[in-house]
Amino acid sequence: MPYRDYDQAGLDAQYNNRAMVPDHAAYIDSWATRSAEARRHLSVDLDLVYGDDPRQRLDFFPAPQRDAPVLAFIHGGYWQALDKQHFSHVAPLFVAAGIAVAVLGYRLAPAQRMTAIASDIRAALAFLYRELPSLGGDRARIHLAGHSAGGHLAALAAQNDWPALFPDLPGDLPAGLVRGVCSISGLYDLEPIRRSYLNEVLALDAPEVAALSPMAHLPARASGPFLLAVGGAESAEYHRQQADYAARLRAARHPVQAMILEGRHHFSAVDALAEPDSPLFEGVLRQILAPRF
Repeated sequence: MPYRDYDQAGLDAQYNNRAMVPDHAAYIDSWATRSAEARRHLSVDLDLVYGDDPRQRLDFFPAPQRDAPVLAFIHGGYWQALDKQHFSHVAPLFVAAGIAVAVLGYRLAPAQRMTAIASDIRAALAFLYRELPSLGGDRARIHLAGHSAGGHLAALAAQNDWPALFPDLPGDLPAGLVRGVCSISGLYDLEPIRRSYLNEVLALDAPEVAALSPMAHLPARASGPFLLAVGGAESAEYHRQQADYAARLRAARHPVQAMILEGRHHFSAVDALAEPDSPLFEGVLRQILAPRF
């Protein structure tokens, strides 16, 4: 099933990140090691329950002060792998800057279709919104970040009509629940995913692609800023996805910054979020701490 100028093998190669980075396992091991260290040294509420499944949990790292802004992070893994425990290491720099961090878990394919996975992210964020006063965060300042599949899920959450989805949410949500989004190596057009080898596990159909592609469903109202980042060494399709989505956002008058992380591949791109001198960390910090008028 060809796509654009690719035959099947070419399309599959564009989205096979593990094949493109032979030492990818070393990055995943490093994430797990650094995350365990972060959980040992930071204050954290582990495995807060937002659903019945063991994966419907989130970890919350409070900031030193109450009423702090919050960064909710959504991990990648092509909707079928990894876990929130691999990404606690994104928390230390933000907590030190006075920003609380929530790392979201969610159910995975093939046990769940992508529609259910997207629903998990909405449920996790609604739970977080309700609980933030007791956890010490400011529910009016929730920002999202995600990597790869997590970037897709973050962009998807930003477009939701939260008052309609959760009419019981307390407070006023005139601008939606999400105040800003950072998507790293994000996937915004699911059609090439449906046509690739990945669909052997995901089982995406055409209606799901239409309903769950952020490219086709921009936020209906003015939203907070978007920061999009892709590794310079990532495939042409990842660069195409980011460029097309950024263009759609700009055309709809949504504020967006797009950056290329030079010299980084799919697995090292997300590491920039936990490096104090990286433009990605600095950009997310500015997005969260910038005054709102």
